[in-house]
Formats: sequence, structure tokens, C-alpha cells
Amino acid sequence: MADPIISLRNVEKYFEHGVTKTWILRQLNLDIKDGEFVSIMGPSGAGKSTLLHTLGMHDTGWKGEYFLEGHPIHKLGKNDRMALYKQYFGFVFQSYHLLDSLTVYENLEVPLSYRNISKAERQSMVADVLDRFHIVGKKDLFPNQLSGGQQQLVAVARAVISRPKVILADEPTGNLHSSQGEEIMQLFKRLNDEGVTIVQVTHNERNAAVGHRVIELQDGWITRS
Repeated sequence: MADPIISLRNVEKYFEHGVTKTWILRQLNLDIKDGEFVSIMGPSGAGKSTLLHTLGMHDTGWKGEYFLEGHPIHKLGKNDRMALYKQYFGFVFQSYHLLDSLTVYENLEVPLSYRNISKAERQSMVADVLDRFHIVGKKDLFPNQLSGGQQQLVAVARAVISRPKVILADEPTGNLHSSQGEEIMQLFKRLNDEGVTIVQVTHNERNAAVGHRVIELQDGWITRS
């Protein structure tokens, strides 16, 4: 059995309004094993996206313990967390988050520009991903020249170009037609088969069934794991 890549212990998040508290996450204990494909489900307002953004270190202000392959995230400062984020995570959003003023090629190169990678190596990595995702013919197009499915394909390619250990996906097929969504989920399955850990938030039971395990949230509590 693989060791956990992510471990949460008594993780909580709330907002204070005077003497009252609005709870977002409550006493979460969760292990995600290296190489798992996990789906987070639950009604709107259950805390799904907050949990995902906590895992991705976009969300702050939570309490508890968070270990990422032994690194105590709860004890680290902003710069150390950011370094680990770049090393471990790729993020896929529902609304693509591509840069409209850049071509597909340039969008793919952006995450690499933040690292100490030579231009020649960046070019090689972009070329490899363009070929792997069958989007070589789209490399000089801008996002507004692509369909929604093609934009999400580029967004997934951008998330994996720096070879992350974990992909976090927030409703990755929410804006897509069913056939486009199916293509993205099959792509996730292939990436998972290659060893990438995937954690997705989804309302779609069919998408959730592609993974290994479903975690259900209700009012910030884990009700199924």
C-alpha cells in the first residue's frame, strides 16, 4: 500500500462575525495516497473548493496540521509553501484561466518561465506536451480561437508541463459538453495510470466513478471517505 502523499489532521476553517463563527471546514482528517485518483463531492457550500484550495496552498487562515510527503505545511512560511507548490502541484480550473493575450504555445511556457529552466529545455518541454496532447496544430492560436474543450485541454497540458506529482482540479468539466468532458476525464485517467495523483472536485457522479475513491463533504464535515 502506497504511503500518503497528503495527510490532514483536524483541519478547520471558519470566519468570525463578532462572537459567532461560520464554519467552512470542520475537523477534517484525511489521507490521500501517492497515485490515488480521488473525487470530492457534496452540495454547494459544503466546503469542496475550500478543501481543494487548502490542499493547493491557495487558501490560508485554516487551523490544524497538513503534511505533504512529510513536509509540515502548517509550520512553513509563504515562500517555503510556494516552493513546494511549484514542486508538487498542477491546478486545473473550471474556467480555464488561460491568458487571452498569449498563444497556446506561450500559455504552456508560462509555468516554466518561473523556474530555473533554460530556453532550449523550455522549448523541448513545450514541444513534448503539444505532441502528447495532440495540439501541435493549435500552438499559434489564441484562447478565443479555441472551443471550450480545446481550451480545457490546453489548461490540463499547462498543469502537467512541469511534471507535478499532484493535479488538483476544480470542476474541470463544468463548462464543457458531455463529449468534451469525457475526453478530459479519460485524459486524467491516463495521467493517473502514469502515476500522477489526482484530486478533483465534481458534482458529476460519472466523473467521480472514473477515480478510485469518493470523499463526500456536508457542511464542512467529511461524511464519507
